[in-house]
Amino acid sequence: MRFSTLFTALAVVATGVTATEFSSSSITSALSLTAANCYGAPIPPWETGHYPGWYYGQGTPPSGVLCLVNQLLCELLELLPLCLQCPKPPPTPPPHTPPPSPEYTQPFYNQTCATQDNNYLTYGLVDTVADCQAMCDTVATCTFVNTYHDVNGKDGSTQLTCALFSKCLTAASNDNCGEQSQPDGSVDYITNSDGYCKKTPTA
Repeated sequence: MRFSTLFTALAVVATGVTATEFSSSSITSALSLTAANCYGAPIPPWETGHYPGWYYGQGTPPSGVLCLVNQLLCELLELLPLCLQCPKPPPTPPPHTPPPSPEYTQPFYNQTCATQDNNYLTYGLVDTVADCQAMCDTVATCTFVNTYHDVNGKDGSTQLTCALFSKCLTAASNDNCGEQSQPDGSVDYITNSDGYCKKTPTA
C-alpha cells in the first residue's frame, strides 16, 4: 500500500484536503474507473453478472456504486487524468446568443430492447437523458448513448441505465431485450430505450 500512502500525500498537497478524506478504499475505487476496466463496468449490461460502474444523478446510488456528484470523489478523480471524470456543468452562454444546434441526433426512441454492440465503452445509472449525454461528453471516443429502463426487480427503479459506445448505432443493434431471471424471482425487461448519436466524438 506504499502507492496509496504516497498518492494520499500528493493529493493533500494538491487539494488541501486532509489525509483521512482520501482513504485507501476511495483511492482503489477511483483507480477502477479506467478505460481498461470499462470505467468500472467490465461486464456489459447484456451479459450475466453485469453491474453499473458509476452513478451520475441526485438520487441514492445502489450500494457499492460510485456517485459522480460527490465533491471529494470528483476532486480525487481530477488528480487521476486516466480515470473517468465527473461531468462539469455547461458554461452559461452570453446574453442574446442564439442557442447552439443540438449536439446529439436521435436514431431511435421508445424501444423495448437495448443496444448490444462490440463498441461498448461503459455503463452506469443516471436520472435523465441529459445526464447520460453529459457522461458521454467526459468519456474519450464516446459517440453514442443508449438510455433505457431496465426493470429488474419487483419494486423497479426510476433511474435510467446509460450505456456508452464508440460508434453511432441504430435500432438494428437492439438485441438486449432483458429476460434475465432476478434474485427476487422476477424476469427483467426493457422499456423506453432511446439512442442518441453525437455529432463529434468526445476527444
